[in-house]
Amino acid sequence: MLYSGCSGKPETAPLDFELTPMRVVYNMEIQQTERGVTTMRMTAPTLQHFEFRKDSIDQSFDYYPDGIHVDAYTSDGALETTVDADEARHITTPGQEEWKAFGNVKIVNIAKRERMESDTIYWVQDEKRIYTDCYVRISSPQGVMQGYGMESDERANRTILLKPFDSFSRMQDSTEVVIDSANFIGPLKEK
Repeated sequence: MLYSGCSGKPETAPLDFELTPMRVVYNMEIQQTERGVTTMRMTAPTLQHFEFRKDSIDQSFDYYPDGIHVDAYTSDGALETTVDADEARHITTPGQEEWKAFGNVKIVNIAKRERMESDTIYWVQDEKRIYTDCYVRISSPQGVMQGYGMESDERANRTILLKPFDSFSRMQDSTEVVIDSANFIGPLKEK
C-alpha cells in the first residue's frame, strides 16, 4: 500500500534578497538642487532597489538594467557634463558610496567639448573621482587619445590616461566659431 500526504501548503524556495529587488521604479527622474539651482538631473527607464544582509553587514544597491542618462550642471546652472550608459549600479556600503556604469559609457564635457568613451566607469562619490581599468577613448577638438585605464575628477575636467597609445592631434582653425547648443540662449545684444 502506497500512501501520499499533503499539508495543503505549496512548497517554495526561500527568496534570495541579493537577486530579488525590494522595489522597482519605472521611468525614474531625479533632480538635485543647491540653493535653488539644478546641479544634477538623472533619468532611467527602470530602477531596481536591493537590500540584504551579508557577512553581518547591511547592504543595499540600486540597479539600472535599462541604462541611465545624467546631466551635471555648473553652479551657475549651465549644462556642463552628460553621462550615458547601457546599465549602472549604485552601491551603498557603510562608509562608501560608489557608482558603476557598464556598456557603451559616454561622458561628454560640454564646456571643454570632450567626449570620453569606455565600457566601464567607476565613480567614487566620497573621493569625487571617476576611474576605469578598461579601454578609454577621449575625443576633443585638439585630437584623439586612447589607452587603458583612466583617472579623473568627477566632472571629467582633469583626465589622465594611465597607459596611452596611438593618440593624435588635429590642426585647429583659429577662425572657427563655436556655439554651445546645450546652453545657447540667443544672440548677444549689441552694446
